[in-house]
Amino acid sequence: MPRKHPLPDPSHDPSQDPANRRISVAGAGSDSAASNGGYNAGMAIFSYVIGGILVWSLIGWGLDILLGTRWFVLVGAFVGMAGGFYLSFARRLSRPSVNGAEDTRPAKAEGSSE
Repeated sequence: MPRKHPLPDPSHDPSQDPANRRISVAGAGSDSAASNGGYNAGMAIFSYVIGGILVWSLIGWGLDILLGTRWFVLVGAFVGMAGGFYLSFARRLSRPSVNGAEDTRPAKAEGSSE
């Protein structure tokens, strides 16, 4: 009796079938792994800024309790926000080189010939 469902072909990769491909919303319709760079960079900036605000606000809150003041928490929030933006800007300027060490030169602008 013949089988109704033949065995799958081992040389056929189902992920290459257009019907089985998933489209990433964050990747703007691209299905490559490298297309999430903008989303990942945005999340990194968000985490640097929010993390800085939280950590330095907690430090300011602790100083407020110790010293009996009420304004260190606000100063801590601004210091954390400035530090978060600084870290995200510093991360943007450094990029990994071929051998794994960081290259601290700014990235070349598109269309420049060097």
